[in-house]
Amino acid sequence: MFTELKQLFAMRSLTITVAAIDKDQIRVNVVPHARPEDKKVNEQISYSHKNEVTPVPEGAIKALTTPISITGTAEEIDANLPSILANYVESHVGLQNSLDRAGSEIYTAVKAIDERNKAKAKDKQQKKDDKSKSDEEKPKKDDSLPLWWTDPAAAAPGVSQPASTPDIPSTVRPEQ
Repeated sequence: MFTELKQLFAMRSLTITVAAIDKDQIRVNVVPHARPEDKKVNEQISYSHKNEVTPVPEGAIKALTTPISITGTAEEIDANLPSILANYVESHVGLQNSLDRAGSEIYTAVKAIDERNKAKAKDKQQKKDDKSKSDEEKPKKDDSLPLWWTDPAAAAPGVSQPASTPDIPSTVRPEQ
């Protein structure tokens, strides 16, 4: 009996109970216990990942603690218990392996989503930086000095060219 259960109790603790039902019948119960690691598989999925990563269903996690109960005569249980427990342990170990594989796939998916989001943010920032650099490189008409400020012979916009006053210094010119 313990040889068949060895693989199962290596992963989690078990409770085994044996009870007499009547003078000919006995019942053997094997109950696997929950582990804190069982629920950690879904803890990797944060709020930002919930729309892209599906968690392992709670029923699948609870299935790891599904007990087995065998009822029969002592002779029947002696004859059949090892094969029944071997099948039970095989299916339980398969379920545990599936849960572990799902946990690693969830971890990989969450990591890939985080990397993708970082790349998107980096690309967005790069585009923003490129746009601001290209805006800085283009001289804006408003940023350049108007010609009438730099050339005293040029007229200000909307003002006609004043009459020529050759001998009058510019500080003495009549106001317009």
